[in-house]
Amino acid sequence: MAEDKNLDAFKETHEEVKIDAGRKIRIGFIGCGWIAESHIKSLLKQPDVEIVAGCDLIPGKAKKFFEKNGVEGVKTDYADHKEMLADKSLRLDAVTICTYNRQHAGPAIESLNAGLHVLLEKPFTVTTEEAVEVMRAEKKSGKILSIGFQPRFDNNMIMVKDIVQSGELGKVYYIQTGGGRRRGIPTPFGTTFIENETAGLGALADIGCYSLDMVLNAIGYPKPLTVSGYKSDFFGKDPNYCGYPKAKRAEYAEKFGVDDFAAAFIRLEGGVVISFRIAWAMNLDTSGDTIIYGTKGSMRIPSTECWNGSIGGDLTIYHEVAGKQVETKIPQIIPKASAPSNFDKKIRSFLDAIKNGGTAPVPTSQILYNQAILDGIARSSDLGREVEIEIPEI
Repeated sequence: MAEDKNLDAFKETHEEVKIDAGRKIRIGFIGCGWIAESHIKSLLKQPDVEIVAGCDLIPGKAKKFFEKNGVEGVKTDYADHKEMLADKSLRLDAVTICTYNRQHAGPAIESLNAGLHVLLEKPFTVTTEEAVEVMRAEKKSGKILSIGFQPRFDNNMIMVKDIVQSGELGKVYYIQTGGGRRRGIPTPFGTTFIENETAGLGALADIGCYSLDMVLNAIGYPKPLTVSGYKSDFFGKDPNYCGYPKAKRAEYAEKFGVDDFAAAFIRLEGGVVISFRIAWAMNLDTSGDTIIYGTKGSMRIPSTECWNGSIGGDLTIYHEVAGKQVETKIPQIIPKASAPSNFDKKIRSFLDAIKNGGTAPVPTSQILYNQAILDGIARSSDLGREVEIEIPEI
């Protein structure tokens, strides 16, 4: 096996960063459901944040949410997010949008139009057209809009991109990627993830966007050209699916209206092709490792049992050294117990961009292509043929 003397370059570094706690960022919540729990826990760790308002479509839910998390003095008596955005007494700097998928676009546009910075949970939107409309509002407002892709901040994901961008693999021409869960349709808090009226997309939007981002970000996010896609719902619509609570199986199967599996063949600018698959449920332990094929070398990224925002083990590069075929192992980076989580890094990067006048940590210009692929897979599957990816001018 070839030895790489520069492997230490990939080791985790964790520098203490001083935060100016005297300058508070005033934040409001739009949506106070499941993912909002992760947002508030992370925001409460930040010394320069003041949570001042929150709203939810369900009456009383926002008030209970903040009480549960021990946050006092938060205004929650709003009928909807529009009423909260119109309340100038809040002096909001930013909002975090934690609604279900089909409610991403409207609140994002209206928050940007109100002159606020926005942290928008993934997926970006449900359709490409919605994403474009949000980006037009972003452009007009001049505010920061960052999309909630916390795996971007994982040191192993950064390492994957560094290796690809270094040229060690040569020209990348083919990628197989994806992931999945043997049994993992997300229904611990109800059906908003599985109903078409609220979610729009299923496994594609929940974890498919992450696995696509891992490889697209590594190769510089080339523009998607065409997609031939497939999606199915065999497990979600099965009243005998063992992943549902026993008493809810018939109800959940009836309400299931999204994809629990999807696959696609995606062509990108620059002659790169992606073979993709993603699953919320399957009769298999893994859908396979991610492999990035290059003209000088190829890299294997071990899969995880359930997509967790990182990698499943050491990377392997297959290449030639001095005319010999060799494999180089790149050790997986194990975070220190004291290191901030990827979610905390996502939150912190957004706050730092606001305070320092920076740009969005996860920019819409990239995630638009991610969204266009997800949308393209769904459209292609519905039409039963390959579709071209067309993205309107922003």
